[in-house]
Amino acid sequence: MRKMLFIFFGFGLMHSLPAQLTTKRTEVLVVGGTTGGTAAGIQSARSGAATIIVEQTQWLGGMLTAAGVSCTDGNHALRSGIWEEFRQALYKHYGTKNLFAGWVSETCFEPHVGDSIFKSWAVAEKKLSVYYGWYFDKTLKDGDRVTGASFINLKGERLEVKASITVDGTDLGDVYASAGAAYDLGTEDSTQSGEKMAPGKSGVIQDLTWAATLANFGKGADKTIAEPPGYNPSLYWCSTSDAPCKGKPYALNTLKVLDYGRLRVSKGRPDKFMLNWPAHGNDTYLDMVEMKPIDREKVYYRAKNQTLGFIYFLQTELKQKNIGLAHDEMDQGMAFMPYHREGRRVRGLVRLNIDHIAKPYHYTLYRTGIAVGDYPVDHHHAQYPGKVPPIPFPEVPSFNIPLGALVPEKMEGLIVCEKGISVSNIANGTTRLQPVVLLTGQAAGMLAATCIKQKINPRSANIVTLQDELLKNKCFIMPFIDVKADDKAWEAIQRVGAAGFIRGQGKSEGWANKTFIYPDSLMEVADLRNNALAIYPTLPLQQAGRYMNLAGLMRWLRQFDEGIVTRVLDAMAPFKFPNDRNAPLSRRQVALVINELLLSKRGRLSFADWNGNYSR
Repeated sequence: MRKMLFIFFGFGLMHSLPAQLTTKRTEVLVVGGTTGGTAAGIQSARSGAATIIVEQTQWLGGMLTAAGVSCTDGNHALRSGIWEEFRQALYKHYGTKNLFAGWVSETCFEPHVGDSIFKSWAVAEKKLSVYYGWYFDKTLKDGDRVTGASFINLKGERLEVKASITVDGTDLGDVYASAGAAYDLGTEDSTQSGEKMAPGKSGVIQDLTWAATLANFGKGADKTIAEPPGYNPSLYWCSTSDAPCKGKPYALNTLKVLDYGRLRVSKGRPDKFMLNWPAHGNDTYLDMVEMKPIDREKVYYRAKNQTLGFIYFLQTELKQKNIGLAHDEMDQGMAFMPYHREGRRVRGLVRLNIDHIAKPYHYTLYRTGIAVGDYPVDHHHAQYPGKVPPIPFPEVPSFNIPLGALVPEKMEGLIVCEKGISVSNIANGTTRLQPVVLLTGQAAGMLAATCIKQKINPRSANIVTLQDELLKNKCFIMPFIDVKADDKAWEAIQRVGAAGFIRGQGKSEGWANKTFIYPDSLMEVADLRNNALAIYPTLPLQQAGRYMNLAGLMRWLRQFDEGIVTRVLDAMAPFKFPNDRNAPLSRRQVALVINELLLSKRGRLSFADWNGNYSR
């Protein structure tokens, strides 16, 4: 154990070693096999682009696997894209769809299982290569265009990868920072973020956590570790109701705290627990974002010691000596990397803030959605050695991520896909969660491959076309919870919802926010009229009565094309439309008609800009 604590102190010695350089060339380079980076690389290769992922650890999946945060937050009912594919692979491995082992999440699994899933997908892609053990060093550039990146390993060897498109999949935004792209770091004031509740500008970011996987070795076992250097038991005194707290202890007892992150385990393995406990547990504040990736290892020991101290406290003060590090997980039970909640945030073509999330239809960014999330805003600042002004987080519905948040405002040849996308400090508290980042990464990989196919820069991509490709891959572009991806009308409702013809109703519901489209409710004329006028202001929908009917819908569609009536009738055939053209239509039926005749054929609508404003 002591060897693990001090293994990183010799990093400075490698600079004296002779530099050996290897050069590679590819179409798409993904820097970082993180949660977003892994999804980006896999999707890029699936979409036909020759792709390389370069990762500093030996694992794929980032916070989901190598960082040990294998109880996920959010998107349990938003079964979108690669996130749902990942869960289906977990169900197959464990032989059950019940992954609700711990009380924090409906999806809890062993980190090594997640890593094996991602690696199996990566190996299956002939156009994908993965290089492990390489730390990002610097960006390669030609003027304002990123042309790849260089890397260094612990032996002092160097790797250069030249690429047409580079994806920044690092946790902290290292690639775009090295490239010279503009970014923000820490809290913001209202003039900067556009949010009234912004607390003021500072360089303070959220606490990170060096997670661990623990195992129960049974009654009578003694897995007590050596006392960590600088151990201070008072740091953990209020972590459970069993601890000797001098103030107000956490309300749950020690076993309940461990059950917080109880993992679904493979047959024959002992009970395991994710140790990622924020309340007087193993959160840590470190100011290391602007350090080089390989140099950060020199300060990470503080976060590791915080976690080792918590484990030692559990084993000694709280009498849980049978609970020890799970040596078959990660680095003998300790994570390979920290769980970074926040780092740099690139200044993109658009900036998603909390107002866009809380009130999406007051703006038009939702029309450019490429990934979805449903988690509330959640910041961790308890370990910062100072005072962070309180932020009155608003209640939010489920939401989507705009494509422009993945593209730097000026830099060419670069796409961002991890926590460092273009969002405000407050919004980062919900866009940073694992399922959202996994889906954002998938969209980034799709965008990268599209740029290769079309020989364009990311900012030249057609948003609607990219959304169509995502829909083909069962990726939600709108966070509607009440129409599943296996519904025959799902694609139409997603597309019509993103265009803005039919709007959802958001609800804030604890840790799983929602947006409902109510597909089987009748379509109100006033709603469709108002929404359509925002898109086609010169082509008003004219129908009397409260509910939309086919006769009125066809009168409106004739304004686009006189021959459209025949196509409406043909499009209706597979779906159960009423024979009476004056009978009221459901929102689902209206969506099917509008999608078939205005959207799926394309050419009628295209985005004029990245904010979701239409050209006509």
